[in-house]
Amino acid sequence: MSITQQYLLDTYRARKLGEPAPPAPGAHDWQVVREWRDERQFRAVVAGRPAHGRIRPALGRWLRLRPRSTG
Repeated sequence: MSITQQYLLDTYRARKLGEPAPPAPGAHDWQVVREWRDERQFRAVVAGRPAHGRIRPALGRWLRLRPRSTG
């Protein structure tokens, strides 16, 4: 059963029982992403790490340690 079919079934059951309809699939995806990002930043600060700008320095270290290809 696909997500859409399950949503339609849940909506039908809710309507029959007089309950509010469930949220549509994907309705809160961006909110979940923002909350996940905020949680990661919070945990970084609590652990004593910088909350922003960690990717570029880590990538630079990785590229410096990588052996150069001759070709």
